[in-house]
Amino acid sequence: MTAHTIKAEFEGHSGAKLAARLDFPAGEIRAWALFAHCFTCSKDTLAARRISGELARAGIAVMRFDFTGLGSSDGEFASTNFSSNLEDLRAAADWLAVHYDAPEILVGHSLGGAAVLAIAGQLKSVKAVATIGAPSEASHVIHNFKAHVDEIHTSGEAEVDLGGRTFTIQRQFIDDLNASNLSERISHMKKALLILHAPRDTVVGIDNAAAIFTAARHPKSFVSLDGADHLLTKPADANYVAGIIASWVSRYLPLEAPRKEDAPVEDVVVGETGQGRFQVSVQAGPHRFLADEPADVGGADTGPSPYDLMSAALGACTAMTLRMYARLKKLDLGLVTVTVRHNKVHSADCLECTENERANGGKIDRFERVISIDGGTPEGLADKIVEIAGKCPVHRTLEHTAKVVTKVQ
Repeated sequence: MTAHTIKAEFEGHSGAKLAARLDFPAGEIRAWALFAHCFTCSKDTLAARRISGELARAGIAVMRFDFTGLGSSDGEFASTNFSSNLEDLRAAADWLAVHYDAPEILVGHSLGGAAVLAIAGQLKSVKAVATIGAPSEASHVIHNFKAHVDEIHTSGEAEVDLGGRTFTIQRQFIDDLNASNLSERISHMKKALLILHAPRDTVVGIDNAAAIFTAARHPKSFVSLDGADHLLTKPADANYVAGIIASWVSRYLPLEAPRKEDAPVEDVVVGETGQGRFQVSVQAGPHRFLADEPADVGGADTGPSPYDLMSAALGACTAMTLRMYARLKKLDLGLVTVTVRHNKVHSADCLECTENERANGGKIDRFERVISIDGGTPEGLADKIVEIAGKCPVHRTLEHTAKVVTKVQ
């Protein structure tokens, strides 16, 4: 669960200040990951933000940064190349090792994927590498400006349009890309590898994933991102990739550290993740999950809404209360399922309300609870089940006035 994100700054390969963000988990940090963004992208793309947030929710802190001359980083993009990107990655890893801990995980998107594959074997601390839509050779990126290649060779450089932005590409950039031998580095990196690639990726074809998989040694895994585009512009695709990486990488890390004995396990901690308008992470004791709002009200629908959680609390409490009663009375009660529907109704239309409640006017919250039992409701117990359900502590809380005390630290 992401507790907070902070800005950071470090020196890149040329001495330029590079902008970074550090995504921290709420609890103990199991490991650090380093994220490398796609060609001419930034650390703040949807994919970068969501993947970093999901890893943080799994207890993995993430450093994502803008390469030299991109995003919020200083320096001239025209003077960079693939080799300088690797030097920036090494500088980021060294900075992490000094200020926090050496990275054990590398995640790279597109050309950033090629970069982490190229440098992984040189970073002893790294245990696992994940790539998303990565080319099997760095030179693949040349196709993005192939119409200008002749001009670059003749004049030494050219202004090219990439994604609606103008960049200066110099001949040394192309020469450096062509000189890289990625397949050899992949075969010698000796790290666990996860390859994620969309079969219909029109920017970096699926054959690149096959080439990377063939070049790599075990342990290696491949996940097909059916229906996704190269940049993971759909939130659902970015969320899926984030979840897969977080789950896969856990195999190569120590188990999540237990909460400290002096931590108040009874507290529920809710914090904004910075992903989307409303997404928050929830920690209830050792349990972690996301909450969000539906897409139709501006959320990303990555988790239950606050009222969904309230309905879930009522349903869970009802089922547990009925089970306790059945065990106490030694009743042969099948598995209980509780369906809860919440809406707001005008008090005048609430048939279950008292006359005083209907007379108050305005809208009230109405929770409709339907209890079903596997094998059917035992004969003669329907009324008793309703009575016991009404004794559920959450039910009582909802029906009676509660006091909320708010403090600001």
